[in-house]
Amino acid sequence: MFLKRANALISIKYLSRIFLSLIIIINSASAQSCSAVENYAINRPGVVMIKTVFSATVDVRNMKIDTRRFNHLVDSIQEIDNNGIVFTPEQKLDIVLREMNNNPSRFFKTTYDYIKQTEEITATGTGFFITGDGYVATNSHLIDRDNAFIRRHFILSAFQQITDANISALENSWATKFTEQQRSSLYTTYSSVYSRLFSMVLNDLKKTVYVVYRKDIEGKPSVSETKAASIIIKGLPMPGKDVAVLKIEADTNLPTLKIATGNLPMVGEQLYVYGYPAPVTNNDFVAAESGIEPTLTTGIVSAIKNSVNGWPVVQMDANINHGSSGGPVCNNNGEVIGLTTFGSIESTGGLAAGLNFAIPVQILKEFLDSVDIEPSTSKVSAIFAEGVQLFEKKYYSNALKKFLTVKSLNIHYPTIETYISNCKTAINNGEDKSLRVIFYTALGILLIFIIIIPYILLFRKKRKKINE
Repeated sequence: MFLKRANALISIKYLSRIFLSLIIIINSASAQSCSAVENYAINRPGVVMIKTVFSATVDVRNMKIDTRRFNHLVDSIQEIDNNGIVFTPEQKLDIVLREMNNNPSRFFKTTYDYIKQTEEITATGTGFFITGDGYVATNSHLIDRDNAFIRRHFILSAFQQITDANISALENSWATKFTEQQRSSLYTTYSSVYSRLFSMVLNDLKKTVYVVYRKDIEGKPSVSETKAASIIIKGLPMPGKDVAVLKIEADTNLPTLKIATGNLPMVGEQLYVYGYPAPVTNNDFVAAESGIEPTLTTGIVSAIKNSVNGWPVVQMDANINHGSSGGPVCNNNGEVIGLTTFGSIESTGGLAAGLNFAIPVQILKEFLDSVDIEPSTSKVSAIFAEGVQLFEKKYYSNALKKFLTVKSLNIHYPTIETYISNCKTAINNGEDKSLRVIFYTALGILLIFIIIIPYILLFRKKRKKINE
């Protein structure tokens, strides 16, 4: 009886070790958690730039300088000059500009001529693909600017161009070149004149929303694709539910991001935030073609708060800036848990660092359900994610197979050319671990047949004898 129990315990011990090893292998292969490098590599292709272009014609009355009063001003300066106080030409010009700035209504008058200035302004932000056939999630405020915002920016843009033209005309007629200080003084003058004496009228206002995303082309630098988007559904800008869903015409193999399921994230949970912050996108020292590359910032969930209308918002300390709005906020598994939406304003008027908020995906799902859209990971993105995880583990042969499959489904999948090239280089350099995995797996199976199975058969034979 003792021998029977001992043999049984030994058998169970060996079998448990085998099953434990198998469980570890399976878990390591199927674990959802990914590193920051994998998170960016997998999700970056599906992050897009949103551009809303407003165009209009600005009509403004032309103006001219009152020649009689201007000549009187010049004569008065000349009289002072004749009385023994000698001014340099620059000083005389400064006096003229200062007097014009102090009393603009004395020196400028309206005409019956109108200037028609065609203007275009662009609001940019971030979004991400939620289906392989071109549905995009973003913020509503990126595509639904209020009339005051539009008018202010159009008038500022028109004022800039008209004022530059007026200053150039003055330089030509006065045969001089204004200093930066003099130009600044003239800008102040024209600003006062236009705000008091002239009205600007907007006509033919139009709005077009575009989605801009990256494409890979073999043998060429990365390029961006820009497509007009239709608005499927949208909420109201904050304090409303600041969510919008767009659609572009595309095939079914676009890169997508996976939407998280379940409850709100936990306070302290690690977050990865993607976006196109304006200080980076518009940086003069960054190449223009790099503009389509999203920026990754990281942080944690700082708190779960309620909006003024009662629904939850996720507070986070990850840095964001203008242009990041609408971008995906992802968890450690690479799943989207929210959309970057708004920050906190300091007393100086700037964004307070590390005090930012995201609308949770539960709000996005409300909008998707109302229009019967089911977010889903595209087949090509699922295969690409598997390839990236294999690549990071240095299983280059297996990763290469995945990446070649991705290319067969979407020849322009972002970064696919780089991954294919890197896999081939690593394999040629003998860095591939895929063959080692096959070898050790085969060795393990062989050991099972050589050692474990005969032992089990022997145990059964002994047990049979004992029973007899």
